[in-house]
Amino acid sequence: MAPRKGPYNLSPDWVCEILSPSTAGFDRVTKLPIYSHAEVGHAWVIDPVARTLEVMRRYEESWLIAATYQNQDRVCAEPFEALEIDLSLLWVAEEESGSEK
Repeated sequence: MAPRKGPYNLSPDWVCEILSPSTAGFDRVTKLPIYSHAEVGHAWVIDPVARTLEVMRRYEESWLIAATYQNQDRVCAEPFEALEIDLSLLWVAEEESGSEK
């Protein structure tokens, strides 16, 4: 039998939001509830300014923060526990960004 042509009504198991200062509020307050309503199982929120990763799992109608990581942490986070991610690879080094402290 030939595959059915779209549209498809299938939610992803995981989403990842990378925050920017101009959209962080919208991503957290508007988009995360939409993902929960669509029954997305896991969400990661990466904040490159704060250098953090929040790992969330859907719980009932909301999100449960399963773990938080920062800076140079090495992470095995759900739903990808079999993979180790070096968070330091995500952040732009101060000298590369042209910023000075």
